[in-house]
Amino acid sequence: MHILVSGAAGFIGNHFCRRLLADGHQVTGLDNFITSSASNIEDLLDKKFTFNQYDITNYVHVSGPLDAIVHLASPASPIDYLKHPIHTLKVGALGTLHLLGLAKEKKARFLLASTSEVYGDPLVHPQPETYWGNVNPVGIRGVYDEAKRFAEALAMAYQREHQVHVKIARIFNTYGPKMRLEDGRAIPNFIGQALQGNPLTVYGDGKQTRSFCYVDDLVEGLIRFLKSDFQGPMNIGNPNEFTVLELAELVKKLTSTESKLDFRPLPQDDPKLRRPDIALAKKTLLWEPKIPLEEGLQKTIAWFSQSLEKMPVRS
Repeated sequence: MHILVSGAAGFIGNHFCRRLLADGHQVTGLDNFITSSASNIEDLLDKKFTFNQYDITNYVHVSGPLDAIVHLASPASPIDYLKHPIHTLKVGALGTLHLLGLAKEKKARFLLASTSEVYGDPLVHPQPETYWGNVNPVGIRGVYDEAKRFAEALAMAYQREHQVHVKIARIFNTYGPKMRLEDGRAIPNFIGQALQGNPLTVYGDGKQTRSFCYVDDLVEGLIRFLKSDFQGPMNIGNPNEFTVLELAELVKKLTSTESKLDFRPLPQDDPKLRRPDIALAKKTLLWEPKIPLEEGLQKTIAWFSQSLEKMPVRS
């Protein structure tokens, strides 16, 4: 197939593109590099992979036929969407609108990368796809949460009015190689701090929970979803739940660091609980994560360790 991927140079995007290319597909990538880097995809450029540096909040046109569009573009970590709040909203609204219009024109299936953040600070645990969420629309995280909620509503409107073949994937916390050291999320924060011998920053009391999915497992789920006839929304994530403190201690163990924990105030609207109900994905896609947290962390730590060794030493 010929597949267009927005956010192709981002963390999940470049892993996803690599998998599509390994499976023999032709890929056209788009990214504006606002939170990513050209170095992530430079080695992919060939006849099967073409790339354009482009901002999808502008009108999007691609020549020739397209079989599928996978919309992965968006600032995704709090540090990024709080730095670019208006752009985050524009990507969710205008970016999704432009790509849905392209999907309509090309008669291509459309996969939207939505997020567990549509559930907000959930009052239902674990979170099934039928849960409508508990989101503060005017809070600081609302720029990301509501951008994704609007994108879901827009995708469904295009399906109902224009018969676009839409799929909505609600992605839960994902980690792995190629995350940015300054990403701001727990795993790159903890690993980077541990490897450099700095205190590990824990927000709140550390008893809030998350469920961490290794990126290869996530990509497998997205590939199966893309090939399926199911519309969604569908949770794609790992149902094994850990407290932030448990994660910090595991990172300390795997990096053999003596770093202490540095407790900071919990950010506004930070979810207390986060765990996907993946019964639908297990039944529909015959998919569930395979890689345990410790194994995935070991691979991620090895990648970060190599990356830190290549960084120039500051005088």
